[in-house]
Amino acid sequence: MREWYQKQAKDVLEAMESGAGGLKTEEATARREKYGKNELEEEEKKSVARIFLEQFLDVLVLILIVAAAISAVSGNLESTLVILVVLVLNAALGTLQYVKAEKSLDSLKALSSPNAKVLRDGKKTEIPAAEVVPGDILLLEAGDLVAADGRILACHSLQVNESSLTGEAMNVDKTEETLEGEQALGDRKNMVYSGSLVTYGRAEAVVTATGMETEIGRIAELLNQTKEKKTPLQKSLDDFGKKLAMVILGICVIVFLLSIYRKMAVLDAMMFAVALAVAAIPEALSSIVTIVQAMGTQKMAKEQAIIKDLKAVETLGCVSVICSDKTGTLTQNKMSVQKVYVGGKVLNPEELDIREQLHRYLMYDAILNNDSQIKEGKVIGDPTEAALLEMVRKVKVDDDFYREEMQRLEELPFDSDRKLMSTTYRLHGVNTVLTKGAVDVLLKRTVAVRDGETIKEMSPEEMQVIEEQNRKFSEQGLRVLAFAYRESNPGEALTLENEKDFIFIGLAAMIDPPREEAKDAVAAAKRAGIRPVMITGDHKITATAIAKQIGIYEEGDIAMVGTELDSITDKELDQLIGNISVFARVSPENKIRIVESHQRRGAIVSMTGDGVNDAPALKKADIGVAMGITGTEVSKDAASMILSDDNFATIIKAVANGRNVYKNIRNAILFLLSGNMAGIMAVLYTSIAGLPVPFAPVHLLFINLLTDSLPALAIGMEPMEKDILSEKPRNPKEGILTPAFMGRIFWQGALIAVCTMAAFYMGLESSTAMASTMAFATLTLARLFHGFNCRSRHSIFKIGFSGNWYSLGAFALGVLLLAAVTLLPFLRGLFDVEVMTAGQMGMIVLLAAAPTLLIQAVRVGMELVKRKL
Repeated sequence: MREWYQKQAKDVLEAMESGAGGLKTEEATARREKYGKNELEEEEKKSVARIFLEQFLDVLVLILIVAAAISAVSGNLESTLVILVVLVLNAALGTLQYVKAEKSLDSLKALSSPNAKVLRDGKKTEIPAAEVVPGDILLLEAGDLVAADGRILACHSLQVNESSLTGEAMNVDKTEETLEGEQALGDRKNMVYSGSLVTYGRAEAVVTATGMETEIGRIAELLNQTKEKKTPLQKSLDDFGKKLAMVILGICVIVFLLSIYRKMAVLDAMMFAVALAVAAIPEALSSIVTIVQAMGTQKMAKEQAIIKDLKAVETLGCVSVICSDKTGTLTQNKMSVQKVYVGGKVLNPEELDIREQLHRYLMYDAILNNDSQIKEGKVIGDPTEAALLEMVRKVKVDDDFYREEMQRLEELPFDSDRKLMSTTYRLHGVNTVLTKGAVDVLLKRTVAVRDGETIKEMSPEEMQVIEEQNRKFSEQGLRVLAFAYRESNPGEALTLENEKDFIFIGLAAMIDPPREEAKDAVAAAKRAGIRPVMITGDHKITATAIAKQIGIYEEGDIAMVGTELDSITDKELDQLIGNISVFARVSPENKIRIVESHQRRGAIVSMTGDGVNDAPALKKADIGVAMGITGTEVSKDAASMILSDDNFATIIKAVANGRNVYKNIRNAILFLLSGNMAGIMAVLYTSIAGLPVPFAPVHLLFINLLTDSLPALAIGMEPMEKDILSEKPRNPKEGILTPAFMGRIFWQGALIAVCTMAAFYMGLESSTAMASTMAFATLTLARLFHGFNCRSRHSIFKIGFSGNWYSLGAFALGVLLLAAVTLLPFLRGLFDVEVMTAGQMGMIVLLAAAPTLLIQAVRVGMELVKRKL
């Protein structure tokens, strides 16, 4: 079946069962019943209560709930209360993060025009956009938002901005002519689409689709179908949580059975198992991960990267592919004249000289035959015309002066059919027609060429030279305008019929140039093992030229257009995707296919975009990045991160920050788990050896929630290492608990456990209560010291104390809390702590410091060996 743009206008009218006078009111009502309102549908969202309750479905949380219940039954209400408060706080945090609700469809609805002008019963009528139906005749004029998709029936210089759909900022010239062959969305010049803006001219169009059947509706449907992916850290933590839960349950069962075997009362045996569960579960882990990520977002915000979803922070650390839009992200989002061809020479704009007559005529044409303005640095009008004004300003020519001094006598405005603009001015006492436009069109209307102060006939050879230069410019991705003039006879009016017989002046070749920092940012990405890919709605030649300039496109790479992508299977795409560095003229479905193909190959994909058309792919990607300046609200809502400066280089900074956040989270997990491992080993040892329980549940909760949380947060504030971008992206499939990581947790935990049990045995000489007190104090202080070990894999002498003052503050506050619990009478009673002598306190300090001193000694030794090698 042929598409609407491939059909004659009269055939489309017939197919839609409509006519030149539009629909009758009764028919429109019937069609609204049949097709529904011209609105976007949205899916039902979860309630806040459901989201809150789902936070308690985690296995580790369920174990703690059971522990709280057992504590309550045994009369230990303090422990029960503390556990429940922690769980509710964690659930509230999780709910707050989730409830940053998806607003994409609301923004899409806001894009819909509130009113639309249509022909009903042969009369022009203004109706709510929601009441537009297929077959209606839309009446479009400058300033209108298009209410529905439609095929143009009559076009009068219509220009439409479709940037929200195609991502390209340039206005599109429309026509009513039938198009042949398959065309990308941005090339369907006889169609208008819902949500796009009419910027110039007027037209009539028959509505071919409304609501969810429109192009914008298809994007909304893609958003509904696109599910958010779990981040690599979420997957690792989920996996870690399940494994840890199984291990804890297994050990708790063994300990419980051992206790029963030793004739311990059932309730006491259960409390023993509860102590072990509380010791093993890092209750503060979820909160600490969230807070460290939040700290990372604050740092990124200062560097122009606003993180909407905290989980996105660490995902940035393992990004291996960045699919970036071209316009505004890699480029400056403004046209700039790069080269000028005049007098048979290619010049830089800075080489123009107003004193040379030929150059002067080119600048006259650029300034006077131009409707744009630049006021206080802001462009008013067409960006291409503004580029011409910037060109003359580079050689200190005051365009405003010439416009004030010279009066426009006549004009033929730019027309998408003619592709020309002509104006008449009095230059040097002679009425002169200045013309600019498409090279192929204007050359056909020239009869001579100016070279310096001489004018010669436009010969076929001269024409060929100009065409060849135009081709060279086009191959570089440059957009080329031709300039010409002619002197008119006194009393001769400027008409379409006499818009000819011109004298060729020259060519101006322009482009939206790359950002200055884009090349360095692309190089930094490649050093970091990240593959940058350009995805754009622009033409292939232009996109490839820019990609070459900034280093994205290299020898042997492939550039592919959307129609080529549509013609290959997913399997074929997967085989090619590693070599494709530029995708041009792409559709929303194309973008999702590109993201999915990279993801099937195991890549973590970041996708940038600013238009409505980008939203589904932004949501599908592991990290969706929207533009803060040029981005639509839809793209911002669908994204995980917003660039407030629309700059590709900011993404690379964010990746570096993401890597640092993950490193800090991993180090915080090492700190928490190695400390918990010490507690587990101490409880297991006493259980097997038939000794009293070394800790009350309230001791372990104090350690896990208070004295552990502070150093873990300080570790999360550790500054970035200089060489963080010289490493390759981490493997997202590699979990946190690698064998090497587990080994570090085990032996560091074992060191702390040995010193804790030494203190326990010393206290046991006095009483069971003293043994528990000394074990508790030693374990707490040892874990505070251990915070310095977990800041980095380097020794403390190499990284220094001054790099992270938070770690010193956390240590001091932790020591203060421990001192308060052991010295203040009312707190001693609450935490089951005995009064200790000065000698016992001194032994606690020595035993607590011993593991850290040993670990640091090993690291210093290894660093000395490396230096010698």
